[in-house]
Amino acid sequence: MNPSPNPVAAPILEISHLKKSFGPREVLRDVSFSVPAGAILSILGRSGTGKSVLLKCIVGLLKSDAGDVSYKGSSLANPSALSALRQTASYVFQQNALFDSSTVYENVLLPLQARRRGTRAEWDMRVRSILGRLELADAAQRYPSELSGGMQKRLAVARALVTDPELVFFDEPTAGLDPLRRNAVFEMIAKLQQESKFTAIVVTHDVQEALVVSSRILWLDAGDVRFEGTSADFSESRDPDICAFRDNIEALREAVRSMQTNAAH
Repeated sequence: MNPSPNPVAAPILEISHLKKSFGPREVLRDVSFSVPAGAILSILGRSGTGKSVLLKCIVGLLKSDAGDVSYKGSSLANPSALSALRQTASYVFQQNALFDSSTVYENVLLPLQARRRGTRAEWDMRVRSILGRLELADAAQRYPSELSGGMQKRLAVARALVTDPELVFFDEPTAGLDPLRRNAVFEMIAKLQQESKFTAIVVTHDVQEALVVSSRILWLDAGDVRFEGTSADFSESRDPDICAFRDNIEALREAVRSMQTNAAH
């Protein structure tokens, strides 16, 4: 299932020496990496390591203290480059950020109205098309509060994809979901990315699911990039720190087995 972007293609995003602190707390120390066009890049790390802060700094929702982000070779410090990014990128928020007073149809329509491109008939066709692809057509006139958690997540993704973006940022897309729904969300991301060929950046702590669908992995630990490379290389790494993070379930199983053995004696 892992997508295989052209390894010689120019990066769509380049992050250079990004730093961010909140008071005395240094969240991002000196973060640098690039994102190949067409990749699914998963940013992994423990809770509180700065994953979501990094994502928000990239898109300008937070202002970094130092460093630079380039989109297609142009620094986002340039207002025209930032505007270009925002016209071609979408963001799926951790808590979905749906408008409770608007219907499913109206929530998905909003980005098209904001960008003011095309006719109302074209907008209607695009909204109905993406709702159909994400199995939400029958819920078009319902409100977000009437949907299950999984359907709300699909709605957030539908709203992000209705503009046919080139780049999609997913901030903890499976937060609060049970294991089956987590798998469904990752499968959905992989399927839609293969169909539409957008570049995806996914912030998540769901290691095993991310390894299945991602072409590249960035491991952020205490504000530093500890690994950047292919998902295969991350899976096969014997680095003790990577193993402790990646294989935590096996570590837990071994710890419980050891306790049970000691208790038996």
